[in-house]
Amino acid sequence: MDSLSGRTAFVTGGANGIGLAIACALASWGVSVAVADLDEPALRRAEAELSTVTRARSYRLDVRDRQRYAEVADTVEAELGPVSIVVNNAGILDSVSPARMDHTLWDYVMGVNANGVYNGLQAFVPRMIERGLGGHIVNTASAAGLFVDGQSLLYRSGFLYHASKFAVVGLSESLRVELAHHGIGVSVLCPGPVATDGLDNARRLRPADAPERSAKVETILAAAQNMVRDQGVQPSVVGELVVDAIIHNRPYILTAADNAAPIRARMEALLDAVPTDRLE
Repeated sequence: MDSLSGRTAFVTGGANGIGLAIACALASWGVSVAVADLDEPALRRAEAELSTVTRARSYRLDVRDRQRYAEVADTVEAELGPVSIVVNNAGILDSVSPARMDHTLWDYVMGVNANGVYNGLQAFVPRMIERGLGGHIVNTASAAGLFVDGQSLLYRSGFLYHASKFAVVGLSESLRVELAHHGIGVSVLCPGPVATDGLDNARRLRPADAPERSAKVETILAAAQNMVRDQGVQPSVVGELVVDAIIHNRPYILTAADNAAPIRARMEALLDAVPTDRLE
């Protein structure tokens, strides 16, 4: 993108953590910013903070609610102007052991992490294409959408979470190809550990009828949250990386140097599985 100044961005999960950091980074470049979240007190704080830098609005939104999403999209564009930067950042870190799997938690995790991204695309991409003014989309996946590392607490996120984030990576890669001729770039954010309270929020928002986590899963998640707080990069760093990716239309945004080894191992395993001769 030649210039960010004067554009309008919409950021889900924008009241805290990575989402707020992205919104702040965009605001510093002269972008008007709309943030959406479920946390109303945090939304008010975020709007107040962003308004000291740029034009800003906040909206309560459950990204699974398609009708509400369409209403918010209309309101954002009426109040701040056409949205040309969409950051589908809202997500939830939750899973369950295979022995306790059920449809409730599958629908919840996929509903937020995968369907929530699609709902953001549906709300804004057709408008962006029709205007013909280009733009950029950032979809937040996770390093857990690139590999599974059973040896590391930080990357043992459970099959539900991995499935939802792999879906976001595939969606982003394919959409990038299909939107290129419209002048719309697509980046997928695959953060490693970031110093946020994401796991605590997951506990607070978990559906009441979801199956209880086993003691083993709870221990893994608690240890992972402690490690994230101690070892995670600051959200502000991620925000700057996202702005850089938007400006330069980078396909991937990663935050952790130690991701290289498991990504390489996965790629090598895939290459080893490719037949050397045509199968008959």
